Amino acid sequence: MLNRDRIFAAIQELLDLAAAGEGCFAVVFVRVLGLREIRLRFGYERGEQAEQNARTRMEQSLRPIDQVHHAGDESFAVVLPGLRNRNHVLLAVTRLVSAFELPLVDASAPWQGRAVMGVVVFPEHGRTPDELCRRAETALDIAQRRGEQYAFDESTAVPTEIIYEDFRDAIENNRLQIHFQPVWNLQTNCLGGAESLARWTDTNNGTTSPADFVPFAEQSDLILALTRWSLNATLRYMASLPPAHGLRFAFNVSPRVFAKPGLVEELIDALSIWGVLPSALIAEVTETALVNDLDLSVQVLRRLRETGIGIAIDDFGTGFASISYLRKFPATELKIDQSLIRDIGTDEHTAKLVRAVISMAHALDMEAVAEGIEDQSTQDLLADMRCDFGQGYHLGRPEPAADFVARFSMQQPPQSR
Repeated sequence: MLNRDRIFAAIQELLDLAAAGEGCFAVVFVRVLGLREIRLRFGYERGEQAEQNARTRMEQSLRPIDQVHHAGDESFAVVLPGLRNRNHVLLAVTRLVSAFELPLVDASAPWQGRAVMGVVVFPEHGRTPDELCRRAETALDIAQRRGEQYAFDESTAVPTEIIYEDFRDAIENNRLQIHFQPVWNLQTNCLGGAESLARWTDTNNGTTSPADFVPFAEQSDLILALTRWSLNATLRYMASLPPAHGLRFAFNVSPRVFAKPGLVEELIDALSIWGVLPSALIAEVTETALVNDLDLSVQVLRRLRETGIGIAIDDFGTGFASISYLRKFPATELKIDQSLIRDIGTDEHTAKLVRAVISMAHALDMEAVAEGIEDQSTQDLLADMRCDFGQGYHLGRPEPAADFVARFSMQQPPQSR
């Protein structure tokens, strides 16, 4: 991080004032998307001008006492002293967003930038400059992954520290675990398949949440290794099921692996080795991740679909994907995010929206899958809306894959998903 000492010093000064009883403050990490493209398209001089324009705009949108520091490529750290509550922080964030409504370079070469922000507040999110900055950067990554303009740090503790060598060793030596969460056919009221979820628990580190180790893998070079392990572990359990079981299993694919050569061929080879039909597998990719790299995502997903593998757009409703994006993707399933599902029983407007999304999915020859079903009334309402599949704790919690397979092997085969 450029200017780390200066940024830390500015935060420490506010920490010292806070210790004397002079209020709270906020730290905002800002990533200005588009600065790199300006530099590459128009040259380094224009790129530096755009970067300075971005900083000047942020300073002009804020109070004289607020500070804006350059924190690295495309990134700035904004220190906001003397804020009484979170609403005041939101006001500052709104002003920062508005600062990028106009192009960053002059009229002869207009280029639109977009700010993405991670926000932390003292003392709620940390008590040292290092902790506050790390958690602000983590919140920024969350916002960018979701396709949102800003995100507050959501954790109640410092993010779990993951040792690179430990995680790599866990993958290479098969010390991760696969859990299956049931996916229920809402129209026939029987099991339709499951979603495969990676878990990491060992004697040295205890339990590490996927919310920690999956982003860590994506930000390091371990995401491809994790994807390979998850795929083969999932296929191994699928291959142990009785013949003609009729279930379909979804596994999560990070678009970070799309650029790796030979990905599709590796997947096809794995299916052949384990003797699993491509039609029994569904590759899930989040809506926001698809939009972040549209052309590459479409190219790889089309190749996967041509093999017979299903394609699910996960967490639909949480990002900025439009219908025009949906028509480009060779998707077979649309998974409606739990943030929409949980309110359909109490909010008529949300219920109408979910019904419309289900109808849209069907019109685009996709099946609709509802996430986060927590009670029988929600399940019944979704079934009445003609939603095809659902998952959630009411229908079944994630469980070790071996237990899932053992229990299912004793049951009658369900109707095919």
